[in-house]
Amino acid sequence: MGDPHAPGGASRVANVILGFLGEVPGSTARPSGHPAEAARAIAVTSAAKAAAAAGTLALPPGPLGWLTILPEMLAVWRIQANMVADIAAYYGKSGTLTQEQMLYCLFKHTASQAVRDLVVRMGERMLVKQASLKALQAVAQRIGMKVTQRGLSHGASRWLPVVGAMGVAAYAYYDTVQVAKAAIELFERDIVLQPPVDADTGAAA
Repeated sequence: MGDPHAPGGASRVANVILGFLGEVPGSTARPSGHPAEAARAIAVTSAAKAAAAAGTLALPPGPLGWLTILPEMLAVWRIQANMVADIAAYYGKSGTLTQEQMLYCLFKHTASQAVRDLVVRMGERMLVKQASLKALQAVAQRIGMKVTQRGLSHGASRWLPVVGAMGVAAYAYYDTVQVAKAAIELFERDIVLQPPVDADTGAAA
């Protein structure tokens, strides 16, 4: 997939994000009588999977290691997205799960400024603003810039294959747990979907 830190790397990351979230993943999980417990359990399982995937892809040393950065991110995001879909199912929210909610859960802790306008807490409710394709592309671009900066700071680990892989795996574990926390915070509250607004008329599209 190329080096995400090369010119245009943020755009490539943004395209990858929009590509794999073009269709929100489904879930075979059923609503749970104890959704928070079920969510925490799958968070641990998913974090372990993400750590294993990230650590394995971070093993190649040197220049070859740089080529695995974007595939590593994508592998972790896919695991996290499936986890978010399952958590939504535990809370009985599968039917209203959207791209906006998925972006919010996946990147709230790493790119909070990019996703802050997608989901807004209003008392005990969460207002989810359904975005146009153009708006989603803009959000994905901002996420791509933030993720690219973070990846650059971690990229040196590719020159220390074993130690570096352990660090990458540990971060993927932590990252996945944070995604689960964001999902629990979102789905344990009532969700209100706000239709996209027409920029010209100001009316709901």
